[in-house]
Amino acid sequence: MPAFTLVTFGCQMNQHDSDRIGEVLRGIGYEEVAEPVHADLIVLNTCSIREKAEQKLRSEVGRLGLLKQRKPGLVIGVAGCMAQQEGERLARRMPQIDFMLGPDNILELPRILAEVELGAPPPIRTVFDLNAPTFLSALAEPGRTGATAFVTVMKGCDERCTYCVVPNTRGPERYRAASDIIDEIRRLVVAGVREVTLLGQTVNSYRDPAGSLALAPGAGETHFEHTRRAAALQDESEFPALLRDICERVPDLARLRYTSPHPRHLTWSLILAHRDLSALARHVHMPVQSGSDRVLKRMLRRYSIAEYEERATALRSAVPGLTLSTDVIVGFPGETRADFEATLGLAERVRFSGFFGFTYSERPNTPALKLPDDVPELEKRARLEEIFALTDRHRREHLQSLVGQNERVLGERRGKNGDFMGRSEQNEIVHFAFEGDAIAQMLPVTITEAYDNSLRGVVQAGFTGLPRASMIGKAPSRTVRRALPVVSGA
Repeated sequence: MPAFTLVTFGCQMNQHDSDRIGEVLRGIGYEEVAEPVHADLIVLNTCSIREKAEQKLRSEVGRLGLLKQRKPGLVIGVAGCMAQQEGERLARRMPQIDFMLGPDNILELPRILAEVELGAPPPIRTVFDLNAPTFLSALAEPGRTGATAFVTVMKGCDERCTYCVVPNTRGPERYRAASDIIDEIRRLVVAGVREVTLLGQTVNSYRDPAGSLALAPGAGETHFEHTRRAAALQDESEFPALLRDICERVPDLARLRYTSPHPRHLTWSLILAHRDLSALARHVHMPVQSGSDRVLKRMLRRYSIAEYEERATALRSAVPGLTLSTDVIVGFPGETRADFEATLGLAERVRFSGFFGFTYSERPNTPALKLPDDVPELEKRARLEEIFALTDRHRREHLQSLVGQNERVLGERRGKNGDFMGRSEQNEIVHFAFEGDAIAQMLPVTITEAYDNSLRGVVQAGFTGLPRASMIGKAPSRTVRRALPVVSGA
């Protein structure tokens, strides 16, 4: 039986695509293995949103090229956003690569592999499915379904932020029918999944192409001082209605998350959905990118800091204890010290529980290339270190404040020391011991200790597990994959 290895770079969308690639390969007789040295096929599923991702790809291909010299029959493929963006160029510069596959072309993988086997020149298949969008569903394979799963609701992006390559690598926004989304979630829950994360480049811009969703409570309403009514109406979407439909039609789903939303689509109807739906996690990752209105305009983000803070405050008021995490780019072209200090001020006021910061790097075919990159690299790194020092303190203080609190923790996997790891509703990582099998269990845990990035707790006395644990609590038998994370947000 031929064997394959998957190496994933990037965001949750790439992780989801890698799962679908694995399903396609197993469907044509491949077996997944953890180590490239044992593989006949290696697929690198790539990200291109940061320059570092390109560097990692080149390094990985170079390393695998040495393996290919020892195994001449080894096939190396590049999938994902780098393949979409740089297919022809990468094929010329890296002769070790045997094929390129864009995000919308995963189902063509069997045909491409057949072409490679026949000795064809490196096939490059990077065509967007604009006329008939395809959304690959999880197969919910027996023994391979864990406690959590990703479900795609839309792909592509129409925002056109000046620094971002996503419109070029993922195409314009295309939406999946609500009925298909709900059917996939229902199948996953039957297979033992307890938590689903909805995925999309701007996930909360969702609109049902089939027109099946009822109007969500609060749709079209605006109670914001800093957002004009016309803009608020333009920001409205059907995402809150989708959330309500999922919770109503799949009541056994224990927890629902989504990523990554755009701040301008954090509408009044979405805030009400968070207030009303108990399955929605008390955490939202909402990229802000800068705390300066002047820089946001240069980024073409289409909201002000006053709007961002007002909506974040309204969300926290509706859901007590809700945590926010964010993305920030420092050193964007034209960012002055005053602009950066405005970002520091925003971070101090909002106190994000999770923070992902990056220095600006030029990306191909983006409008920001027309702006002079006038912030020295040393200054960019110094600013990044400064804001990390602030937000790391905020995170530690937040975690320390949870000691002694009771949290509902979903067991996700077992650690190397035999303990379990899971996440709370607020998205904190929690380590704990348990006598039985905690995977896919929702456990009451009292927090006893705070670390720099996670918590430790004890399962409350008397909890022995749910009767369904024998069915849904088994650890999935999936092969451990290499993943090289490059966090990205809208």
